[in-house]
Amino acid sequence: MIGRPIPDVTLKTRVRDESVGGPNPFRWQDVQTGDLFRGKRNVVFSLPGAFTPTCSTEQCPAFERFHEDFKAAGVDEVYCISVNDAFVMYQWGKHLGISKVKLLPDGSGDFTRRMGMLIKKNHLGFGDRSWRYAMVVDDGRIVAWFEEPGINDVGSDEDPYEETRPEPALDWVKAHPRA
Repeated sequence: MIGRPIPDVTLKTRVRDESVGGPNPFRWQDVQTGDLFRGKRNVVFSLPGAFTPTCSTEQCPAFERFHEDFKAAGVDEVYCISVNDAFVMYQWGKHLGISKVKLLPDGSGDFTRRMGMLIKKNHLGFGDRSWRYAMVVDDGRIVAWFEEPGINDVGSDEDPYEETRPEPALDWVKAHPRA
């Protein structure tokens, strides 16, 4: 993974637009992942799904808590990407009170598939989801990679969450200041 460019795919997002009016003033906006990561140092973490236990009680809130530490260490943005649609990601962020971490919907799983991290969670009725990973991306290239062990499609794990906590990524960023 190290040195590899991140996939440049289109994510279908929703953005607030007061000109839309009504109780749901949002419009669709395509976002190119290549544009998000060009010329910046970003931390990206991926998780199996919005509203799921570890993702909601641990991983996403932890990255939110460490957001200012990442910024102080030279990170431009912290992104959470999940194989969920824009509506789910928006409601999940609202439910968790996420205001600093940017939530990216990978509704079709295109980004996750191209990362090689798309797995099946059929044993839970979830369908295709992401394996848990985190990375540091400099100008569109992966410079640090953190992945939970045991990637599989059959649920032969206890949903590990150790390597992809914010601390390992933050330690890496602090040890490798941007040139």
